[in-house]
Amino acid sequence: MLRQKKAVIFDLDGTLMDSMWMWKAIDIEYLGRYGYELPPDLQKEIEGMGFTETAVYFKERFHLPMTVEEIKQEWHRMSYDKYAQEVPVKKGADRLLKLLKERGIKIGIASSNSHELINACLAANGVREYFDCIRTSCDVAKGKPSPDIYLSVAGSLGVSPEDCLVFEDVPMGILAGRNAGMTVCAVADESAADQIEKIRELADYYIRTFEDVLNHTYEVLN
Repeated sequence: MLRQKKAVIFDLDGTLMDSMWMWKAIDIEYLGRYGYELPPDLQKEIEGMGFTETAVYFKERFHLPMTVEEIKQEWHRMSYDKYAQEVPVKKGADRLLKLLKERGIKIGIASSNSHELINACLAANGVREYFDCIRTSCDVAKGKPSPDIYLSVAGSLGVSPEDCLVFEDVPMGILAGRNAGMTVCAVADESAADQIEKIRELADYYIRTFEDVLNHTYEVLN
């Protein structure tokens, strides 16, 4: 999988970090304040959206009285401590990052989250030093499945798209990597279990944990 690759780019939530459980809890609490239950279609509706795009979506769909910036600030308040204290890297991720660095392979992050929360959880898990570039969907014109964020990271790393390997957990993210002309490995996450057929259809590889990469036990799909 890593053969001839010059850069590896990770999505964050649900891919590099085990954090999707936290966002479901936050959505339930946040919407409950305004008399809404968590819609069953919400996760698929916001999949791939950047932090600001998601705040705009919430404001319009749920007719929230605050500004987009106020929504984002409240989400940060509700989630920062969890990212800084409770969100772990996924199994085998730290070992893979070390291996990539030893091989001289450049490493980036392309996330729909915010810079503040990304840096909080990377620092808390002791892996911030491994990353050469961090971009969020707010840094580019369009969020996933647009290729913008992946092309931005590749450009910053000075690596051609065809020389990049992407790790993603959901269809919109996988499509973003594929639309950028990159090889994509899907990472299993419980939050996306109901989309497994679509994920396997779109991705080039599939892993249950990052140990599958280290042990060469990954599945070749396409």
